[in-house]
Amino acid sequence: MQRMLTHMVIKMKKIEAIIKPGHLDGIRIALQEKGIIGMTVTEVQGRGQQKGISLQWRAGEYRVEFLEKLKLDLVVNDEDVEPAIAAIMSIAKTGKIGDGKIFIYPVEDVVRISTGERGKEAI
Repeated sequence: MQRMLTHMVIKMKKIEAIIKPGHLDGIRIALQEKGIIGMTVTEVQGRGQQKGISLQWRAGEYRVEFLEKLKLDLVVNDEDVEPAIAAIMSIAKTGKIGDGKIFIYPVEDVVRISTGERGKEAI
């Protein structure tokens, strides 16, 4: 007998945001105010349009090609995508190169390991 999937299809998105480290606490608070609590934070290095930075040292100038950033990963219901983006941008956007990026991906399902809950209940 073939097992059928009985859970409903829930529309969810993964939001991946690359931000400056100093913005983390403000973004965490802004997301929490919108009811978005769960996230994973990873220390990363990267470069984009900014192409690194030049720094002065006693021995002269040197170039840092990859800058320290943080990557935030959140999985939210579709209706929370725009509020999450707005919360992140309200803190991270300075209008200068290097503010970061936000990527949005579709998520098929989520399973909470401790309870086996799926979909919205697992977020």
